Amino acid sequence: MFAKINSVGLLGLNSYMVEVEADLSQGKYRFDVVGLPDAAVSEARERVVSAIKNSGMLFEPTRHVTVNLAPADTRKEGAVYDLPVLVAILSATKQVVADLSLSAFIGELSLSGELRRINGVLPMVIAAKENGMRVIYVPFDNAREGSVVEGIQVYPVHTVRELVNHLNGKSFIKPMPLKKFEMAQPDPLLPDFSEVKGQYEAKRALEVAAAGGHNLIMIGPPGSGKSMLAKRIPTIFPDMTFNEALETTKIYSLAGELKNEASIVNARPFRAPHHTVSSIGLSGGGSIPRPGELSLSHNGVLFLDELPEFSRVAMEVMRQPMENGSITISRASCSLTYPCNVMVVCAMNPCPCGYFGHPTKPCRCPHGAAARYLAKVSGPLLDRLDIHIDVPQVDYSQLSRKKPAESSASIRERVNKARKIQQERFGSTGINCNAKMSSGMTRKYCELTEETSKILEAAFERLDLSARAYDKILRVSRTIADLEGSENIKTAHVMEAIQYRSLDRKFWKAEKN
Repeated sequence: MFAKINSVGLLGLNSYMVEVEADLSQGKYRFDVVGLPDAAVSEARERVVSAIKNSGMLFEPTRHVTVNLAPADTRKEGAVYDLPVLVAILSATKQVVADLSLSAFIGELSLSGELRRINGVLPMVIAAKENGMRVIYVPFDNAREGSVVEGIQVYPVHTVRELVNHLNGKSFIKPMPLKKFEMAQPDPLLPDFSEVKGQYEAKRALEVAAAGGHNLIMIGPPGSGKSMLAKRIPTIFPDMTFNEALETTKIYSLAGELKNEASIVNARPFRAPHHTVSSIGLSGGGSIPRPGELSLSHNGVLFLDELPEFSRVAMEVMRQPMENGSITISRASCSLTYPCNVMVVCAMNPCPCGYFGHPTKPCRCPHGAAARYLAKVSGPLLDRLDIHIDVPQVDYSQLSRKKPAESSASIRERVNKARKIQQERFGSTGINCNAKMSSGMTRKYCELTEETSKILEAAFERLDLSARAYDKILRVSRTIADLEGSENIKTAHVMEAIQYRSLDRKFWKAEKN
């Protein structure tokens, strides 16, 4: 007795079709699973046998059962193959009689025959659809995330008995209706920029950063509001496109961080790991590499508070991903690439005590301590941060003002307009914001007048900027022009962008002198 069932495997974010073959022959009872299974897949035999019996169906202990997972040269992991193995056995024993050639099955079984939630359903549903499947059966708790894929019917399954009755035509499961993409509405519980007193320059810098997806660092004394400002960034994020939401949801689905009631991640992520996070926690890893904080921040923000307190290894692991927008993790078993198109926002004090350069409070650190503290952050990492902004302490006159500042809603409106200009500019190139422009695009879309070019040349020589910093100034200038609705980059736009590159140089030079 033989049957073949379609399933889907997952390796990183890459999904592939798996054929689950079951052969039952006469002989002493044995249940063999072949095709490079890991421990969880090998243990499927115990879950499948118990689920069949406890669902009121027949399993003959006088058979030799062989299950093959093809392709046999690709390692299979996880409990996702429980359901297709069960269906293959029931089909081979004629307890399920249906044409399943265009159907796929994924899901973990409990011993009672109930289906449990699994990770990575969205990329697997997409792969099934791309490989010609018309129907896919998934655990009930995963059906919402699968329902965003157009062109394939997603059936939510509670129990094995329910599925068998459906396949045999006794009773039917209703497929999930297609979930249309909707923009996330601003969370009213999030803190608003209207509550921030003073810090006009910092708020302007955050607006520019959000509009163009630029990396940013805030430097200031304790209590000046760096963390407070960062926590308000989600309230001015531009809307996500459907493709961005789909990419982010795939990562969250794989990592098991997608909420049960969510079908898609339609709000940009904001991740703020503690400074004790390891390099693997940031980049991702494991024997079969899983996404880290960089990838979980894809299309959103990774906030690193107290940047110098992070380990040097953890900080340096971000350099290449920040530039490339992806991270490749290589292990003996495989090499996987995860996207990390992320806006990095950092905050730090200027010295260990926090008051170096303060106008009224003296710095208590010994001479050279500020330079050593800043040296914990390498020059190449600082060079990858587009905007450097000073966040000074707010005086009493500003704190005591009763008039609210500009709201997040009005800032977000400008940010959305600027981001739409960028999306129209770049079209279908895969670039969605100014910060991710290539060098060729930067030359094309960031043309300067002769007068503006001379100003940038003088700043380049005086501040001893790198070639990367030169490109970043041009990209930030382009974003400032987009916020103003200007087709051309003006002198004022470049001058504002230049001042966002001088902050770290100011602190370094003051300490060295």
